[in-house]
Amino acid sequence: MPGFKKFNRYLCTLMGKKYSDIRKKIIQTESQWGEDGPAFVTHYLQSQKNGAAKYYKKGAEVYIKNIIQEPEFNYSIPFTYDVPFPPPKNSDFKFIDLFAGIGGFRIAFQELNGKCVFSSEWNKYAKKTYDANFGEVPFGDITQTDEKKIPDHDILVGGFPCQPFSIAGVSKKKSLGKKHGFLDETQGTLFFDIARIIKGKKPKAFLLENVKNLKSHDKGNTFKVIEKTLKKLGYIVFSQILDAKHYVPQHRERIFIVGFNKEYFSESIVFNFPEPPEEKQQIKNILQRNVDEKYTLTDNLWEYLQRYAKKHREAGNGFGFGLVDKNSVSRTLSARYYKDGSEILIPQNGKNPRRLTPEECKRLMGFPAEFKIKDIGVSDTQLYRQFGNSVAVPVVRAVAQKMIDFISVYEKERISKVNGINSSKDLKSHFSRKVEEDVLI
Repeated sequence: MPGFKKFNRYLCTLMGKKYSDIRKKIIQTESQWGEDGPAFVTHYLQSQKNGAAKYYKKGAEVYIKNIIQEPEFNYSIPFTYDVPFPPPKNSDFKFIDLFAGIGGFRIAFQELNGKCVFSSEWNKYAKKTYDANFGEVPFGDITQTDEKKIPDHDILVGGFPCQPFSIAGVSKKKSLGKKHGFLDETQGTLFFDIARIIKGKKPKAFLLENVKNLKSHDKGNTFKVIEKTLKKLGYIVFSQILDAKHYVPQHRERIFIVGFNKEYFSESIVFNFPEPPEEKQQIKNILQRNVDEKYTLTDNLWEYLQRYAKKHREAGNGFGFGLVDKNSVSRTLSARYYKDGSEILIPQNGKNPRRLTPEECKRLMGFPAEFKIKDIGVSDTQLYRQFGNSVAVPVVRAVAQKMIDFISVYEKERISKVNGINSSKDLKSHFSRKVEEDVLI
């Protein structure tokens, strides 16, 4: 097995000068998106300066030898990341991205100068979108991942699957006679894989996200189990339901769960979630001009949706399409949007309403303009699913900023106490940031 420097020279010389060249070498068939080989290689390449490369080197070597039959070279050709969100050169902290989707959490934490040292996502189409933007292919099935082989990190983030707990998901499973919540053996137990990793790696903090209904599912028992599990692992736990409508023009309530490791933090700490901005959001601000006619509903579909809504109104139900007020916010974008777009329809003068375009969905979820969704081998159907399953990036960014500031101020206060600065008056004069008021010693 060659040493690190020799293997690096081999990789760089063999594959090309840009990350896009490397991608073509390591992913030559569609089936390889479902393998962990590309994840080993891309994680290895992104981990050269943070000590995490050792976790991926062996897997990368094995995969490269299996798919590329070329001799080693003895000179180096550096490559550049030709992706919108390359890894930071000098990071302030490390985090891992579980149930990564298309990278909503990663954008937020990377913007705060964090370095992602491990990512995991099972859906191959989401992997494509993730890789196109970050230059990294996530690992697959988290249930098969040995937590001992995950690099050490400061913060764990993840939006574990919400279908077993969402109102729509529970209703559908009940109608089909299927189990939901923790009894859903395919998705409901994935929270415990998060707990397994937290137990094994003991990060300083974590941030989890799920649907609002998680709090009330099974008369509140589900959330009690989650909270009890996290506390038993040695964490002080805080949670709050936040509505994305204060950040993007979409009513989207989600529960955010933040935890701090008792080995680093006093049990008396108080963490405050961000206050929502006062600016009013309007969906007209994210709409495109000159939208392709393919997004306009056909006469048959529009007539069907109107009949369906009338039928449920007469039955006293609230089901039906959502024709938006352009000066207000939309309903929640869901993963089923690709089916008919009925929950968010845009009115058009003189013709049937239309669906949002994938680009508009990207904006509705607060992804940056440079986030790449075109020409990456992912269909509109998959993009609708991906954005419907994603987090609202500005909300995560606001919570992440609070967490990073909280950790930073707390650690500074600990240092100050060691240096003899003990009174709250001295602390306030020593640290001018408002966030210090969130910390109680």
